[in-house]
Amino acid sequence: MSAVRIAIAQINVTVGDLRNNVEKIITWVKRATDDGADIVTFPELAVSGYPPEDLLIKPRFIEDCRLAITHLASKCQNITVMVGFPHFAEGHVYNAAALIQDGEIVDIYHKIELPNYGVFDEKRYFEPGKRCLLFEISGIRFTMTICEDLWVSGSVAEAHARDNGTDAVLNISASPFFSQKHADRLRIISRFASVTGTTVFYNNLIGGQDELVFDGGSLIIDHRGIVLGRAKRFEEDLLICDFQQSRSPFQLQTSPAGSQPNQPLKLVAMARPNREPISTTLSPQMDFLEEVYAALVLGTRDYVLKNGFRKVVIGLSGGIDSALTAVIAVEALGKENVTGVTMPSHYTSSETLSDAARLAKNLDIRLITVPIRDVFQSYMDTLKQPLGDAPPGIEAENLQARIRGNILMALSNRFGWLVFTTGNKSEIAVGYCTLYGDTAGGFAVIKDVPKTVVYELAEYINNRAAREVIPSSTILRPPTAELRPDQKDEDSLPPYGTLDPILKAYVEEDKAPDEIAREGFDQRIVEEVARMVDRNEYKRRQAPPGVKITPKAFGRDRRLPITNRYPAGALFCADE
Repeated sequence: MSAVRIAIAQINVTVGDLRNNVEKIITWVKRATDDGADIVTFPELAVSGYPPEDLLIKPRFIEDCRLAITHLASKCQNITVMVGFPHFAEGHVYNAAALIQDGEIVDIYHKIELPNYGVFDEKRYFEPGKRCLLFEISGIRFTMTICEDLWVSGSVAEAHARDNGTDAVLNISASPFFSQKHADRLRIISRFASVTGTTVFYNNLIGGQDELVFDGGSLIIDHRGIVLGRAKRFEEDLLICDFQQSRSPFQLQTSPAGSQPNQPLKLVAMARPNREPISTTLSPQMDFLEEVYAALVLGTRDYVLKNGFRKVVIGLSGGIDSALTAVIAVEALGKENVTGVTMPSHYTSSETLSDAARLAKNLDIRLITVPIRDVFQSYMDTLKQPLGDAPPGIEAENLQARIRGNILMALSNRFGWLVFTTGNKSEIAVGYCTLYGDTAGGFAVIKDVPKTVVYELAEYINNRAAREVIPSSTILRPPTAELRPDQKDEDSLPPYGTLDPILKAYVEEDKAPDEIAREGFDQRIVEEVARMVDRNEYKRRQAPPGVKITPKAFGRDRRLPITNRYPAGALFCADE
């Protein structure tokens, strides 16, 4: 039995950009062909981009996808290609994979297991497939699968691969990132390979799409759970393996009387004379902070560029959140495409003003100073009669934030810069932000990053650079919004070391306040935090999108009603 060379083309496509997606796929088909590959796979829905959402409801979009896959097939010569696309057949739309050889679509597989949890909503759009697809090249049997087909224990695909002598499973996927997700994939794929006695060639999408980031890290795992190959994370990559395996250790199942045996579609192997053996790469693993930072950079870069922007503007307060946002922006887009704006008020300290200037110098970005004292005073003078004689309160604090938001949006309108907001997950969770103020903008880079992780990332950035990119005074200074004299975040919130674990338990793990309190937290603090989270849903609903890096982010992951009287505390006692 001769070896079959399999290439995994882990590429970055854009939702709806059918022409450029197809051209990119053709380019990578040529790369795989030049490297002597017999088979090349591309990610789930690579033709349309993932997830296409309600584009799938538009008949013209589905027809254009059909034309795109037909054009693509005509360009694929001397190689077998597996590529994802939306397929309309028999009155339904399917999440599909085309099997292409010699310029023709020889068969189409329809995804059987459709995820409908978290960020996934596939049952809204797709009909589940009904049959598995088995093909053979050079005596080696391949089963085609798509993403969730591997994740469901006892799935149809699992039974098929186990019982029909499959040697290798080709899986094309669009598995979005959250921290430590790669370890979950490794566990799931290893289990599938072990249960079926196969080697799995897992191709994961890479790139940013609105809130989602796809991190690649495509894998080749054999039936012993050994990782034979691993593609890069957060980068396009071509992972190649020379595969030769005798029949699966599982026996071919005898078909029941009267049934048709599952015969493989037999494809012809291409002649590859003088092909030299190739070594399969094993890209290094990434730790928690490395992968989170990489996800933030990739998600930011793709959101900006795929939406037609080139330059961004950030309000630099001298605090750690805006500093982290600026560093990510420069890494993603280049220093020449990032402008910082400092907008001092009556309450801005010389220390924070100095730190904003030091950060801009360290990053070598342009810094604009626009004081808001006079604008704020003009507002207060104008509002003096309707507000009455009471001393200024929260309206004066929020007014400063809204003035700053207006200034940033004015610069955006004038120069076409995209405004980055700088709020973190902890603040957004409890509503410690101003609607139409610091939430005003086009993209919220760190909206899913808890405050404690913000500090960890700041230290990581400085350690990686072996210098103070973010000033140490910014990291060490107690966090403050500086909207009133001597204001500190802890005047309004529990310490972040206490707040973040409570938020993780309540938001990401859906634990009730009494359950959280039993983990050692003060019951009153837990219930107050839960109430703040619940009553600020309306703010989050109006906030811009941002990069998802936790298992449950606000937005696509967590959708709660704004009008909601379900209490944070206990509703009934056990003896009622």
